[in-house]
Amino acid sequence: MNPGEKNQLSRRELGVRVGQAAAVSALAGIAIPAVHAAGAEGTVQIALIGCGGRGSGAAVDAMKAKGVRQKLIAMADAFEDRMKTSFGSLSRNEEVKEKFDVSPQHKYIGFEAYKQAMDVLSPGDVAIFATPLAFRPVMFEYAIKKGLNVFMEKPLSSDGAASRRLLKLAEEASAKNLKVGVGLMSRHARPMQELQKRISDGEIGDIVMMRGYRMHGPDGTFKSRPKPANMSDLEYQVRRFHSFLWAGGGCMSDFNIHIIDHLCWMKNAWPVKAMGVGGRHYQHDEDGTPFVDQNFDSYGIEYTFADGSKFFFDGRYMKGAQPTYYSAVHGTKGCAIASRSGDCGAPSAIYKGQDPNDASSRQWQSTNSTNPYQNEWNDLMDAIVNNKPYNEVKRGVEASLVTSMGRAAAHIGQEVTFEQMLNSEHAFAPDVDKITDKSSPSPLPSDSKGMYPQPEPGKKKTEY
Repeated sequence: MNPGEKNQLSRRELGVRVGQAAAVSALAGIAIPAVHAAGAEGTVQIALIGCGGRGSGAAVDAMKAKGVRQKLIAMADAFEDRMKTSFGSLSRNEEVKEKFDVSPQHKYIGFEAYKQAMDVLSPGDVAIFATPLAFRPVMFEYAIKKGLNVFMEKPLSSDGAASRRLLKLAEEASAKNLKVGVGLMSRHARPMQELQKRISDGEIGDIVMMRGYRMHGPDGTFKSRPKPANMSDLEYQVRRFHSFLWAGGGCMSDFNIHIIDHLCWMKNAWPVKAMGVGGRHYQHDEDGTPFVDQNFDSYGIEYTFADGSKFFFDGRYMKGAQPTYYSAVHGTKGCAIASRSGDCGAPSAIYKGQDPNDASSRQWQSTNSTNPYQNEWNDLMDAIVNNKPYNEVKRGVEASLVTSMGRAAAHIGQEVTFEQMLNSEHAFAPDVDKITDKSSPSPLPSDSKGMYPQPEPGKKKTEY
């Protein structure tokens, strides 16, 4: 990762910039008139942009949010089959059917459909972004121009160029008093919130090491077989965004960001550098068909913080291997389990020694287990209705950047620092703004054999 000479930002400068943005946000509630939804009878109207499983789930949570009158009135997706599946599922959902109000003329298809869906909304309404991360800056910029509040799913970026652009847009959103939520639900998990406070208050002493694991069988979109002959590179890669770095950051970004985010939150810091290893253990499917994705099958990342403490993350996606999926924090006075199972599985707990398997040494265990996915929507809607400063983009970008830093370190076989990652001039998809429905080329063309660039540590000195 070779940092460019332009637009250099240090972690300290980034903190100052974000602090200024927070100050703008705080003043916005006083100096700038409140932005209220202009829907009928004070209803907050919602548009879903990106109708996959993640987007459909977010739409349900949005419609179930407490303390607000809301309706889902528009949907958009690049592909008609995704729209059809999502529309059918949401329209039949008994929990939210009274708040589902998407007419046939408000179902939009295509790469520019996001504009049409947001055009239906009024200032103060909410746009949900659940598309691949490559399109976050483009859609966020349009939402800000329209005066819309936003909920965007993680991850937010896969390179420094997109990260810097999002940080700038976040400042613009705060200056306009817009509320922005990011789908890193661990920080809305009540057990983790209490654990983070206890750790910050010194219950386990100074943190010296943290461990995170996500190991399970391969996800269906993680390993990709060659593109069908009747499909463009662009459609293929957007549909299978987990497999391509420009579109989704690969499995490292999409799968592992939650544990990386919440452990750095426990530390109250972001690591300053990363080293990593990994490997493509399976080059072909069981029938001999080659895999064309850009992922490693396993990742081992060593993150280092400014005080020298370490965070070790291990990811593995292999059929038949032992599943392991949790996170732990070790301090000078004891240890803690942050997530017991999955990305934020309760209960969180604190132990006297360094062995979280020793139940007799447990000092505290959480009892609150409310749904963190619903909590993040309740919190966002509360900020909208009651005009509270609310912008999660900064930490969403930082979590995405740190995750990408680990991926880059493993893929190129070099140490990568936070500042190098943030300031790198490399952009996976510099012309993503130009993608339209008129046969736009993919940012990543395949070679004559239908293959795409893959990690080659030590040989390739920059991400590709």
